[in-house]
Amino acid sequence: MTKLYRARWVLPISSAPVANGAIVVDGDRIVAVGEQTELSARFPDAQSYDLGEAAIIPGLVNTHSHLELTAMRGFIEAEESNFIAWLRKLTTARLERLTVDDLHVSASWGAREAARAGVTCVGDASDSASQSMKALRDVGLRGIVFQESFGPEPAFAAQRLDELKTKVAALRALETSLVTAGVSPHAPYTVSARQLELISDYARSEKLPVMMHAAESQAEELLLREGRGPFADSYAKRGIPWTAPAISSIQYLARHGILETQPLLAHCITVDEADLQTILASGAGIAHCPKSNAKLGHGRAPFEKFLNAGVAVGLGSDSVASNNVCDLLEEARFAVLSARAGSVSAKGPAAEDGLRAATAGGARAMRLADRIGTLEPGRQADFAAVSLSGAHQQPVYDPYAALIFASSARDVILTVVAGREIYRDGRVTTIDEERLAARMNEIAEKLRGL
Repeated sequence: MTKLYRARWVLPISSAPVANGAIVVDGDRIVAVGEQTELSARFPDAQSYDLGEAAIIPGLVNTHSHLELTAMRGFIEAEESNFIAWLRKLTTARLERLTVDDLHVSASWGAREAARAGVTCVGDASDSASQSMKALRDVGLRGIVFQESFGPEPAFAAQRLDELKTKVAALRALETSLVTAGVSPHAPYTVSARQLELISDYARSEKLPVMMHAAESQAEELLLREGRGPFADSYAKRGIPWTAPAISSIQYLARHGILETQPLLAHCITVDEADLQTILASGAGIAHCPKSNAKLGHGRAPFEKFLNAGVAVGLGSDSVASNNVCDLLEEARFAVLSARAGSVSAKGPAAEDGLRAATAGGARAMRLADRIGTLEPGRQADFAAVSLSGAHQQPVYDPYAALIFASSARDVILTVVAGREIYRDGRVTTIDEERLAARMNEIAEKLRGL
């Protein structure tokens, strides 16, 4: 059935905003974008939906999340000043307290939150990737689920690769046209150089997308450049051999083959001009997570420099254990404003830059720009509608400014993935939200006892 969605504004991203605009959807594709009167005349038999004082935008792309950790929202606040302690408590809770079903519920709650926030595509890194993949499928989101791999001990690199292959084989059995599998060597401080090389070869031979945390903190920088700091101390306590390569994280990943996979690099806080040029030349993308970076005290990634360099950059919420909400409109606002606070130019990034990063930029960073990220005929019908009728938004002079500087996930009224409405009228239509809420309360009780 052909459907016509009308709203006060349509923001295709690939072209200028359309006042009193509409999009036409047939099946899972967009077939037309333009003014309401013109499209209504062209498609007289289309089922019409009037969204009123709202903006239709491309579906938001969350390039970096950890859905399985949703149950840990607010759980590790006390440890945020000590990243090693934060990681240790998170890992202990996940491994010792959460069952497989708990992790599935946690991931499903995160996917539900994403759908309610206008997010249509997720780049999710997970140690329990099969549960995250099932959660995305259940809710109806698009995404890539990256199976994480850990192993700082070089002697076990081949064994860790075999374990990764087994997990990926199970993931591929769960793939659909919307949800596919990838791999994630977790970070330079949790995966040995040899393991990085083996995973790079494996990913390229199997054509698997790759995501990796990179240049995330000063502790990581100290480990790689000088061989000291908390990660180096942790290595020494565990008897793990380490000789600092005396180069940046980005150059280290280039040396050991990861950049040959054109990966999605999460964070990229401690990068310099040479690193940016290396990233650009490799075709890698960046998942910019400004709120998580700030909350953990890791620093501010150079978002304005990413844009000026022409790097493919999208926005990521990271886990809600280090952010507290999955809200890409809020993430875009924080990205733009924090970049302006440290801008060397007269103005810094604009509201349009924020929305572009949250949509087309994210699609490009995830290498999905041929399918999603803009509203154009032939593209997948992934879009969201954001109400602009609130007292906190009116009057609207510029729809970009209204969306980025005055709106949030709470203003989303419709989320559509591949032509399927998965969120409308205040509810996610694909899952039992009440049952999930009850299970999340049970999981929270478990974690309170830790």
